[in-house]
Amino acid sequence: MKVPFLNLKAQYDSIAQEVEQSLKEVLLSCAFSGGPYVEHFEEEYAAFCGCNWAVGVGSGTEALWLALVGLGVNVGDEVITTPNSFTATAEAITLCGANPIFVDVDHESFTMDPALLEPAITPRTKVIIPVHLFGQTADMDAIVAIAHKHGVAVLEDACQSHGAEYKGRRAGSLSDAGCFSFYPGKNLGAYGEAGCVVTGDKQLANRIKMLRDHGQSRKYHHEVVGVNGRMDGIQAAILSVKLKYLDAWNSLRRARASYYQKLLLNVPAVILPKEMPYARHIYHVYAVRSPERERLRHALTASGIECGVHYPVPIHLLEAYAPRREGAGSFPVAEVCAKELLSLPMFPELTEDQVVYVSSEIERLSADWANPECQH
Repeated sequence: MKVPFLNLKAQYDSIAQEVEQSLKEVLLSCAFSGGPYVEHFEEEYAAFCGCNWAVGVGSGTEALWLALVGLGVNVGDEVITTPNSFTATAEAITLCGANPIFVDVDHESFTMDPALLEPAITPRTKVIIPVHLFGQTADMDAIVAIAHKHGVAVLEDACQSHGAEYKGRRAGSLSDAGCFSFYPGKNLGAYGEAGCVVTGDKQLANRIKMLRDHGQSRKYHHEVVGVNGRMDGIQAAILSVKLKYLDAWNSLRRARASYYQKLLLNVPAVILPKEMPYARHIYHVYAVRSPERERLRHALTASGIECGVHYPVPIHLLEAYAPRREGAGSFPVAEVCAKELLSLPMFPELTEDQVVYVSSEIERLSADWANPECQH
């Protein structure tokens, strides 16, 4: 059996007629950059997240960058985040001229460890960015309380957590603002690049709207230096179609994750992900841990099962951040994650038979490896 890591075609097939109709409407209206389709999606997505405003931009990276600029982050400031994330989290900080300051992650959730946060705060700290990794929110009450104590803003990197919840509240609504990526492989994915910022702060929303549109408050009246960071009308129309199905798709992901949990519960080769008591995990990624990660990955590949690694190098050890001189051992939990996490196939259209096959192959490999006669 072949099991893909992701199957975007299966999702498209289920909504093709609606998508094609939405594309036709955009093409006929010629509302390609910004415009009514973007505005409509912004209203829908703000309501979905439980926020007053959403600002559509060109990517999740732009969302993080423009939100930081909107919050006043500048050259020489410090922004605290985690090294266990995609590089865009730190990249957005660096693009502001600020310095990313890392704190390690919790060994169960793989998100920011609040116990390590306060010692990292200095007079130069401007913003804290917890990353809602793999579809699960960070421990936001603890993080926000520490931030408020020190007068620091909180910006959620929710690029992997569309519809995830923390104590019944949606990701993105838990702080000063939340940033989302609509990269095609995300739980809510465009058919190209797109992102957005959600917030309850009208002034912040307006600042980001200006920044994404060359700093203009109205045509040819440029109040600040901005960029071309507008969302495309075509992407917004597609996202509006897909948003109607997002809760159902997330429920399917949760069901498949629950089935993995059941089938792999007693398999010694892997340590299963944990849904924290405060969270409703939406499993953008279903990542298991294995000290034999590379061996397991190669064996599953040979069995026709595609897997992913998120992420093989923690940010502080990337070549791009080598000048920081934070060597191996600086953030031990993040470094273990980089060595041991393996992402199994996960998408709403994943079938139970596919989950059974993936799980049975892992169980078979685990049993073989435990058998001395099978050792080389």
